[in-house]
Amino acid sequence: MGFNAFGRKRLLAFSSLAVLAASLGLAGCNGGNSSGTGAVGTMADYGVLTDEVLAANSASLFGIVAPLTDSYDGHVPRSAVATADDTVLLADGLSAAFLTRDAAHNTDMMDFWPLGANPTHLITCVEGGTEFLVDNNANGIWDNSDKLNPSVQAIDLNNGSVTTLARGMSRCDGIATTPWGTVLATEESSDGGAYELLLPADPTAFTEVTVTDRAAGTIVFSTNGDDATATMVKRIALPTMAWEGLAVLETGVVIAGDELRPGTGTADSDGGAIFKFVPSVPHAGGMIADLADSPFTAGSTYAMQVSCNSNNQQYGQGCEVGNAAWVGVNAASARSDANANGATGYYRPEDLHADPLYAGDGVRFCWANTGRESAANYGEVVCGIDSDPLLADADTRSVVVNRFIEGDTDFNSVDNLAFNPVTGLLYVVEDHSNGDIFACLPDGADRDIKSDGCVKILSVRDTSAEPTGFTFHPSGLWAYVNIQHSNDTGMDLFDDYPTDDLLIINGFSLLAPPYAAAP
Repeated sequence: MGFNAFGRKRLLAFSSLAVLAASLGLAGCNGGNSSGTGAVGTMADYGVLTDEVLAANSASLFGIVAPLTDSYDGHVPRSAVATADDTVLLADGLSAAFLTRDAAHNTDMMDFWPLGANPTHLITCVEGGTEFLVDNNANGIWDNSDKLNPSVQAIDLNNGSVTTLARGMSRCDGIATTPWGTVLATEESSDGGAYELLLPADPTAFTEVTVTDRAAGTIVFSTNGDDATATMVKRIALPTMAWEGLAVLETGVVIAGDELRPGTGTADSDGGAIFKFVPSVPHAGGMIADLADSPFTAGSTYAMQVSCNSNNQQYGQGCEVGNAAWVGVNAASARSDANANGATGYYRPEDLHADPLYAGDGVRFCWANTGRESAANYGEVVCGIDSDPLLADADTRSVVVNRFIEGDTDFNSVDNLAFNPVTGLLYVVEDHSNGDIFACLPDGADRDIKSDGCVKILSVRDTSAEPTGFTFHPSGLWAYVNIQHSNDTGMDLFDDYPTDDLLIINGFSLLAPPYAAAP
């Protein structure tokens, strides 16, 4: 890259660093001044000054005018007359608009349909429990005159219209459009399953289905009760667990985490493991027209086991980072098998995504461990590089895992993640009242292996809600975010169900490419 506009902005950032050094009196090697006589006690706080440099160079580093200095401190309730600006506090240069106010209550993760540069819809998971909205016989037994909770919806990116595609799942959360043209929708519950949908080009033309028996995988057309497993099927080869974030690779390999706290059930039980599904027949490319041709029909499931040794597996508490292998588990008992077989546990692994700009061997995937801020466990983002995703062997350490971001008293309870597909910045979403979203730089050429810094870009104004599902349009210029589980008093139902607001966040600049592209 030549010395273009970005190069000039990057030079500005470097100049700011020089100013920072001067303000600290770092011209000499003794920390005070060039003669080495400076008093350390009079030096400014280096960490504060580096934060100020990040903020001052937000345009070149983060593609915004200026970050937020504080989270929103107050409460603006959701109402029929509220504007998008009433919903969130934004960094300078960003703006918000409603895509729809009719997204189902507890809308969470979402992906684009179809994949590619020009999607037409968001396909969303609704994290509500299984319930009857209409039970005409009042017997708790579904028939085609009844109506269960919405679980998967399509939202038109042009006009915001909402269409329910599937009902009856329990806490639908992790969702992804696959490279072969289907949708993988999963449940965040202890017995959470994975389901694959075969959608037409226009997803609103899909004939709505209902999951009437989650354990058996019974799925019927909502209108007549006929078998619908040709259009939506439960994938029992994938692990049973509390799903959220997941990465679906071109081959059909799936990497995902189990949202489980340490100490659940028994005091010494491990937290959630990271799992990998390897298909028996990897996908060879192209779209499919029959769910029988999906790589999800059969395969094996493994749990990640991080080692504390370089030449053999030495695992256990304290070995959360380092090189890792994959140990086999049974898909139906993945959670208990992972604990019994020595898989590495984390504090509630939530969202997980593959890095779209990673250019090395294999795949780089990052996930959020939420932690518990009231216990001063502020959460973290951990990243792994799996050099051979189709390989899963208990004796081959094919993965390297390290912490990328660590939480603090202001930036904590990390939940959702999103990579900007153009700049490579990682956006991290908090899981609590007045939740914030932070933009984080990639790791540059400095000594450490962590993000080079994060700034706050969004804060929710409604204390009854949190931001969820944050995801970037393929252009990288705007993003979508749901304001989840607001108090809906006074709001109309849609599809016989309470609603959430889903926003478009505009104003992101592409002047900040990943560090590897800098001059």
